[in-house]
Amino acid sequence: MHLDIWLLLGAVLVLCAIIAVRLSHKAGLPTLLAYIGLGLFIGESGPLHIDFDNVHLAETLGIAALVLILAEGGITTSWQRVRPTVPAAISVSFLGTLISIVVLAGAAMWLIGLDWQAAFLLAAVLAPTDAAAVFSVLRRLPVPPRLMGLLEAESGFNDAPVVIIVVTLSTADTSVPDIPALLAMMVYELIVGAIVGVGIGWLGAQALRRVALPASGLYPIAVLSLSVGSYGAASLLHASGFLAVYVSAVVLGNSRLPHRPATRGFAEGIGWLAQIGLFVMLGLLASPGALPAQIVPALVIGFVLLLIARPMSIILSTIGFRFTWGEKLFASWAGLRGAVPIVLATIPMVEQVPESGRIFAIVFNIVFVFTLLQGPTLPLVARWCRLEADQETRELDVEAAPLEELHADLLEVRIPPDSMLSGVEIFELRLPQGAAVTLVVRDGTSFVPEPTTPLQAGDTLLVVTTDNVRTATERRLRAVSRRGKLAGWFGETGA
Repeated sequence: MHLDIWLLLGAVLVLCAIIAVRLSHKAGLPTLLAYIGLGLFIGESGPLHIDFDNVHLAETLGIAALVLILAEGGITTSWQRVRPTVPAAISVSFLGTLISIVVLAGAAMWLIGLDWQAAFLLAAVLAPTDAAAVFSVLRRLPVPPRLMGLLEAESGFNDAPVVIIVVTLSTADTSVPDIPALLAMMVYELIVGAIVGVGIGWLGAQALRRVALPASGLYPIAVLSLSVGSYGAASLLHASGFLAVYVSAVVLGNSRLPHRPATRGFAEGIGWLAQIGLFVMLGLLASPGALPAQIVPALVIGFVLLLIARPMSIILSTIGFRFTWGEKLFASWAGLRGAVPIVLATIPMVEQVPESGRIFAIVFNIVFVFTLLQGPTLPLVARWCRLEADQETRELDVEAAPLEELHADLLEVRIPPDSMLSGVEIFELRLPQGAAVTLVVRDGTSFVPEPTTPLQAGDTLLVVTTDNVRTATERRLRAVSRRGKLAGWFGETGA
């Protein structure tokens, strides 16, 4: 195809994916189902007949996309919510992951006849929860912040140990690997990866607070580059890059940096784009003809994972952390799988491990079927477990959906040195009904203004306005800025 056709096709796919986000949001489904469906639709069995079977390229692009998704998840994670659950999340991510792998591998050998290497590979690939699925679905549910923090932190932490296990099993020969050596390597990679993430995140935050960049758009790029760079730095030290990128992103996302809302918005946009590209690519990589033969093994292993392995890992790894049985039950059901298992399933294919094609087909079926089962039922399970927290104050991100749902806009107004707004009191602005100045930032200090608060040159105002008076509010502010509080007498309309 020519470049113009590829650009048109890419734009149409992204727009279709955006529409799918809206539809899946209403249905409570992770958007990955729609994206994978798009990939299958345009793949070898679809009308466009795009044949994509390069597993080496798929593995490389998949890991790159996961790095961006983890960076976005870390940047948008609230450390205040996650911090109390970090010890429990570490236990679930490491001890719980090992328990899940052992239980699931035993079931794979006994129930579907895999040899030990293929069984443990399948179990390891299915062990981690998916950050993109967890963030997109669970953040919409009114569950207690403590439980939400546990699930978010787990999805960010558990990729690291699983990648080490999958790579080791994929590159090992048919002999059983040296378990003590494997555990020692995991400890080294995880500790060094965490240190690299904290170090780069802290140093990057200190630098960005002290360096005045010439354009505000450079700050989000710098933050994301630091997070992604921590992956490369940790990998050069033979440490866990996935843990490094998530930890550094959490540090940067919770530091007091310039233009934090813009940084979060930029990271979310990159994260969505990475998800769209990743899931569509995985749908392209899958061979629809090979999937039906593995539906029964996938259902068997999927139900063992959902009903036995995941609950056992949660129950045993949270002993001593004072979670209720309802919270443990919900955490067991909320272990959503997504792109991470499918991407990890490409590693044995690259290494040409026996039965790797079968493993990929089983994993693909499990992700598709059980995401469809678990996603829409999470609100019902939350009610059964009596975990709904509608009465609690929920975090409101003014840059995202809540303002749209309230049919309101947040305007940021900077008063230049020569503006006639200087000296005007708040009530003298005479903003339209439905608009109000809610915050004034002056000399680095923010405060809620009184009606008689005079404005000064250099102030930054936050103005909340309903959709129907936004244009009139902007015109009134421009008019007063040009001709002062008597702008109407001079015929100034702010056009």
